[in-house]
Amino acid sequence: MNRPTRVTRWLGSTAVQSLLVLVALVWITPLAGLLLSSLRSERDNAADGWWTSIVEPSQLSLDNYRALLDDSGLVQAFWNTVLISVPTTVLVVGVAALAGYAFAWLEFPGRDGLFLVVVGLLVVPVQIGLLPVAKLFGAVGLFGTVAGVVLFHVAYGLPFGVFLLRNFFAEIPREMLEAARLDGGGEWRIFRRLVLPLGRPALASLAIFQFLWVWNDMLVALLFADGESQPLTVALQSQMRQFGSNIGVLAPGAFLSLVVPLVVFFAFQKHFVQGVMAGSVK
Repeated sequence: MNRPTRVTRWLGSTAVQSLLVLVALVWITPLAGLLLSSLRSERDNAADGWWTSIVEPSQLSLDNYRALLDDSGLVQAFWNTVLISVPTTVLVVGVAALAGYAFAWLEFPGRDGLFLVVVGLLVVPVQIGLLPVAKLFGAVGLFGTVAGVVLFHVAYGLPFGVFLLRNFFAEIPREMLEAARLDGGGEWRIFRRLVLPLGRPALASLAIFQFLWVWNDMLVALLFADGESQPLTVALQSQMRQFGSNIGVLAPGAFLSLVVPLVVFFAFQKHFVQGVMAGSVK
């Protein structure tokens, strides 16, 4: 009992808190710079640094965001990103939850061997599957579509999701599940009414990890998405390649691409911390 008390006291010390504040400022400064740059005109950004707008707030306006909303290509890319990220996250969490429960508590032939295969898939690099999957998608008509990008992300997100949720569900006391079965609960009802509520922290953690990875991905989308289905990361990269340092378009687009994952993270922050800390303290 003394060790947690000492750790708590150490984390509560003034020196540690000052260090954490300093680290937070270091991380927040680029975000603040990007926000202020996105609110300044291209002429002001070319003339001096973004920090000058702190003492001259008259430089700030929403003109860049109005121009961004008038760009139909970037607006479509934003919605493509949503259409890729949200279904992928929902599918990965849903399928991984079902598979994790099955691997943790259901008895079926070859269960341990299949789980070892899932664990082995964790070490397979994404780059290995790009070419064969591209050929497969081309043969079935999914290449260059949002559905193709979603399926690729789901396939490569499931091994980690199954591994994470299986280990979390396995920590649920067996007596609790046996009591539910004695009360007449079937496996599906136990999964919905007992396992899912108890696994909410792990589910939230997996959802955050998967959403952030897919939202910020450019490699997979660059290969599998065409001009009509490209997400925001590919659209911004294309803008940079065509117009060079067009900060008036890139800064608001980049901030928009960044702020959505931040909102998602802070919305589920409580569950995320619980999921990360789950099992660390008995």
